[in-house]
Amino acid sequence: MKEFEYKNLRNAYGEILVELGKKYSDMVVLDADLASSTKTARFAEKFPDRFFNMGVSEQDLMSTAAGLAIGGKRPIASTFAIFATGRAWEQIRQSIAYAKTNVKIVATHGGITVGEDGATHQMLEDFAIMRVLPNMKVICPADYYEVKEVVKKAFEAEGPAYIRLSRAKFPVIFDESHKFEIGKAQILREGKELTAVGVGITVHALLLAAEELWKQGISIEVINSPSIKPLDGKTIEKSARKTGKVFTAEEHSVLGGLGSTISEYLSQNYPVKMKIYGIQDTFGRSGKAMELLSFYGLDYKGIKEAILKFLKDS
Repeated sequence: MKEFEYKNLRNAYGEILVELGKKYSDMVVLDADLASSTKTARFAEKFPDRFFNMGVSEQDLMSTAAGLAIGGKRPIASTFAIFATGRAWEQIRQSIAYAKTNVKIVATHGGITVGEDGATHQMLEDFAIMRVLPNMKVICPADYYEVKEVVKKAFEAEGPAYIRLSRAKFPVIFDESHKFEIGKAQILREGKELTAVGVGITVHALLLAAEELWKQGISIEVINSPSIKPLDGKTIEKSARKTGKVFTAEEHSVLGGLGSTISEYLSQNYPVKMKIYGIQDTFGRSGKAMELLSFYGLDYKGIKEAILKFLKDS
């Protein structure tokens, strides 16, 4: 099996912040006393007069970001996913989504791969509670290079956006030439028997699973769907019409995430047999990131077995 290089997605975020900061003098970055962990510290070092540490006060973080946007600045607000979307949801709803302020929320430490911090810090519901907000874009990049493209394109687009990043190092799928468009999915591997759609770190696992299943004579089409909202329903529907079955994988609750979004779209446009695969309506637990992925069946072996079972049962 091919060896993959591992890179930290948060490092890509810190790097693209500095690049954007050099280009846009009206860009400001806010954090909630976690700059070293979110990597916004890199921006703070280069542009100290445009960085604001709001302390352990996430509601103020979001409200201040909204105020800066109304005042003509272009803010990015960062903290851990559990605090960004959980503790400050009302402020996001009222001051950012409802008011359509030009605020980008980039949350790190999403999903079970937060690791040893355990269930209290493992945000598994953020796709659901952010995509339900009108005017809010919801995006989750798959690797180091896609992070840079996602943050750049979201920053340059008008209006609110939520971007989720992971904590640990993960395999590199793309390279410097990779392009991302808001609202667009990408077919990474063509197949005939099943459409497998992933988001974030599950995309790599799907690619490995598809490679292993190909050796068993099973043809899987793999789609990367970083844009959960807006969803590229047309690309997914076209693939579903070809394969007749759809399997989704995400490091998120099976309730309200990517799988739910795709199911909502297909049920109204092309009803098809589906399996929504992710965290089964439960909280996380403490452990090392890769061990947790294995425990919850979100590594490529678990995903491969889930696909096989789905194909057998359908």
